[in-house]
Amino acid sequence: MPDITRRTSNEDLTKRLTHARYPRSNSYDVSWVIENQMGPNALWLLEWLAPALGLDTLRPGAPVLDMGCGRAMTSVFLAREYDAQVTAADLWIKPDDNARRIAEAGFTDRVQAVHTEAHDLPFAEASFDAIVSIDAYQYFGTDDLYLPTLTRLLKPGGRIGVVVPALREEPAGTEPPEHLKPYWEPDFWCFHSADWWRRHWTRSGAVEVETADWLDEGWRDWLLWCDVVAAESPEEFHRSMARQVSEMVRVDEGRALGFVRLVGRRL
Repeated sequence: MPDITRRTSNEDLTKRLTHARYPRSNSYDVSWVIENQMGPNALWLLEWLAPALGLDTLRPGAPVLDMGCGRAMTSVFLAREYDAQVTAADLWIKPDDNARRIAEAGFTDRVQAVHTEAHDLPFAEASFDAIVSIDAYQYFGTDDLYLPTLTRLLKPGGRIGVVVPALREEPAGTEPPEHLKPYWEPDFWCFHSADWWRRHWTRSGAVEVETADWLDEGWRDWLLWCDVVAAESPEEFHRSMARQVSEMVRVDEGRALGFVRLVGRRL
């Protein structure tokens, strides 16, 4: 059984990834996090999100849906740090794979892995106190009609909280920022500003938006993580992707790219 708590087998890497802004994440073994990452550092982003959700929402025993959980690191984090009862939902990672990882981390009593697609959620209305999504919501949540179909799963007054890769400002016209054109992919058009997301959620009528803000210096965290993954990931695909994103983020230097945090309370 792997130990997900911090080990000293790679002291230099551990020191490099120790971050004053993310004290809870600092307690996790960096090798475990690197092996199970699928993009930006999901634990850092979840730790930034959690205070905006509030301890009244992330209370012990609270039922939480982790949408697009990837390899369930964020689900384990929610169970370990907040004693939540977590449904770890993902489309791309098989539930048996996540169930094994959850069991190895010692949280089978608090985290259940399920296979589901964002538009076909097999849950009853008002099932959850909170819905969380880290680096996933942008892929399905830009649909004008989507949020009400998701928030029906929240109990009245429950909260949804997401963190997404984002743009500091919405581009004018149909072209990306000039300095990002060599790196731009069509998928990046799902990146939006905090103001865009606030308006998008408010227009839905499904939630009262309580938070819509930008992670200060978030691009530095993103760059640091990409550089580490590019050098340390056991999977060539992730090393290659990290190198590409690292180059883009390094060129950008926070002018356009970063992260947005959103929290809404079900009306």
